Amino acid sequence: MKTYYIETYGCQMNSAESNSLEAILQGAGMTACYKQEDADLAVINTCSVRQSAENRIWGRLGSYNPIKKKRKMTLVVTGCMADRLGEELKKKAPQVDYVVPVNDKMKILDIVRRGENCNSEKYEFSETYWHEGEFSSYVPIMNGCNNFCSYCIVPYVRGREVSRDPEQILREIDFLESKGVREITLLGQNVNSYNYNGLTFPQLLSTVCRHLNNIKWVRFESPHPKDFSDELIEVIAREGRVAKHLHIPMQSGSTRILNLMNRRYTRESYLALIDRIRSRIPEITFAVDVMVGFPGETEEEFRQTLSAMDMAGYIEAYMYYWNPREGTRACSMDGQMPESDKQKRLQILIDHQLEAAAKIKAGRTGMVQEVLVLSVSRDNPSQMLGRNEHNEMVAFTPAEGTEKPAPGSIVNVQFLLLTGNTFVGKQV
Repeated sequence: MKTYYIETYGCQMNSAESNSLEAILQGAGMTACYKQEDADLAVINTCSVRQSAENRIWGRLGSYNPIKKKRKMTLVVTGCMADRLGEELKKKAPQVDYVVPVNDKMKILDIVRRGENCNSEKYEFSETYWHEGEFSSYVPIMNGCNNFCSYCIVPYVRGREVSRDPEQILREIDFLESKGVREITLLGQNVNSYNYNGLTFPQLLSTVCRHLNNIKWVRFESPHPKDFSDELIEVIAREGRVAKHLHIPMQSGSTRILNLMNRRYTRESYLALIDRIRSRIPEITFAVDVMVGFPGETEEEFRQTLSAMDMAGYIEAYMYYWNPREGTRACSMDGQMPESDKQKRLQILIDHQLEAAAKIKAGRTGMVQEVLVLSVSRDNPSQMLGRNEHNEMVAFTPAEGTEKPAPGSIVNVQFLLLTGNTFVGKQV
């Protein structure tokens, strides 16, 4: 086998693992190709978090049928869908050669060469998840989840929580610094429940920040509100390298619905957490996950979600409606809503949030902020595209009389106006 093609769906962890798998394949002398029909080895790294994600993957699998009739190719399905369906997947899609569970994702090349699966019981972390040329990199620090939210398939496909050795984490960070990486995101399905032989997430975050030299910002995804301690808030406030932009999923603004979801916090405790963080770190901004149309959600409870969004004040939101997942408790709950009603509520939520976020962002114009330069703007080659500490994108004009700043550099940019979700600015 000389060429490979990887398709990745779903979460940031999947993206990180695909990066690591690609490094393994390249280390074995294989070359990436940009068309699936040119690949000797094709890998589809799947997601099962929503039925819509699986539906898309079934469609993609169908596209490999005519290719495999024309030429020899090995097709591998891995990721959460592989764990959920196992060998049943091959009965529906016989063009698939191997179904590889999450725990064996990094062993795909060995599996294909040997012609048999490993079925490892333990998840093992890779040495690095960096993708060549990137200035931002994911650093997985834990895998799995112990929470069993009633709508979520993750604990069933990723397994119980496993935390990564902090020494391995620091070695990877040293490697990333040697490659010119300027920001990292510590990853985990429930990142702030990290615990390695008594070392907690706040302690790890502090250790990481004090270990850094050239990396500008540290982010983390995704924390659980119930595990967001005052100690963690203090670390975020104290350590200048922690980006002052936090993604804290809420899911619902109704305590009753949160209880049905098995989220183990209330509307009041969630909003109190947001208030404590904002009181301690006034410059903080927030992102959120929100679900509507959960079984039994009333119109009043939906309105409670809208009001909680207003009270918290988010500049980013990942919004979706309840999508049944076979094997989860919510799938069999009473009060399942028609698809049309869920879509209607989602559109109201999206419109509401976009208007609220635009007002918050408009109030941030005029500020001079540090920006990580990413690339030349595709829309206007005379401008550069960058991202600030608050995960806001800006297309900016380089300072007059100077060359364009190189991708990976940090520059000061004045944010002048907002167009859609992107700011327009100028380097100062």
